[in-house]
Amino acid sequence: QVQLVESGGGLVQPGGSLRLSCAASGSIFSFYGTGWYRQAPGKQRELVAIINSGGGTNYADSVKGRFTVSRDNAKNTVYLQMNSLEPEDTAVYYCYAQVRAVGGFPHDYWGQGTQVTVSS
Repeated sequence: QVQLVESGGGLVQPGGSLRLSCAASGSIFSFYGTGWYRQAPGKQRELVAIINSGGGTNYADSVKGRFTVSRDNAKNTVYLQMNSLEPEDTAVYYCYAQVRAVGGFPHDYWGQGTQVTVSS
């Protein structure tokens, strides 16, 4: 009923930039908190950045000052601008959103994941 579709991953050299996008589609009534998590090989999934419906943000210490999360409520889309990328940022990045579908209750949704590889 509600899907999150991510785009923008890829291979980038250290120090480079990437922009991830995640669009929610379906019968959406409200688009609440949203953001990004990541999972590197052999590690647990961790929070990268989240943004609430009022625009308040929270970042992992490891990405503060380098990554910026933003949202376009009219498009039910969340973005992650990643600058000064480091090899340690290599992971599968997952979009997250709490969405209330038409006629439903708020529910957590996840995207399919997009690979980000930082390597020379």
